[in-house]
Amino acid sequence: METGAEKDRGLVIVIMGVSGAGKSTIGGLLSKDLDCPFLDADDFHPDENKEKMRNGIPLSEDDRRPWLEKLRNAIAHYILSGQTAVLACSALRRSYRLILRSAGDGIGTRGKVVFVHLNGSQELFESRLAARFKEGTHFMPPSLLQSQLSLLEEEDEGDFNSCFISVDASLSPDFLVKQIARTEKRWKLPAA
Repeated sequence: METGAEKDRGLVIVIMGVSGAGKSTIGGLLSKDLDCPFLDADDFHPDENKEKMRNGIPLSEDDRRPWLEKLRNAIAHYILSGQTAVLACSALRRSYRLILRSAGDGIGTRGKVVFVHLNGSQELFESRLAARFKEGTHFMPPSLLQSQLSLLEEEDEGDFNSCFISVDASLSPDFLVKQIARTEKRWKLPAA
C-alpha cells in the first residue's frame, strides 16, 4: 500500500539521444503538453565543457561526471517535490542513465525517472546538426556526432521496469509528443 508521501512523488521524463535527434524540440513541446517544467541538460554544462565541444573536442568521463551529478540532483528535486518534469539530455551510456535514475532510488513507487530514446539515422542527425550549426543556434559542431554515436548504448524496451521506450526521431514532433504523453499516463500509474 502506498503512503501519502509516496503518492506525492514525481516523474521525470528524460528525452535522450545524440545531438540532432530533436531532444530540445520534443522536450519543450512535451513539457507544454503536460504543463510541467522543461530542463535542458546543456544548461547544466560548465563553460569549460561547452568550449571543448565548440572546439570539436569530445568530453571525457571526468568532464561528464559532475554534469551528470548536477542533473541527478535536479531530477531528485522534482521527484521529491511531487512534480512531473521533462529533461532533454543525451544520456548516451547505460552508466549515465543509471546515475540519472538513481535520483528516484529509495523514494517510493511513484518516484520515477523514465527515458524516451529519439532513435534515427546518422544521415538525419547530420543534416539537422549541419543546419543548426550553420545558423549558429548551438555550440555542438557536426564533427562530434560520430563520437556520440560511438558512445550510444542501446537499451531494450522494457528495461528499467518498463521505464524506457524508443521512438522514431524522423516522425513529426506533434505525433511524437502525443505518443509520449500517452505513455506518460501509464508511467504515472502506481506500481501493482
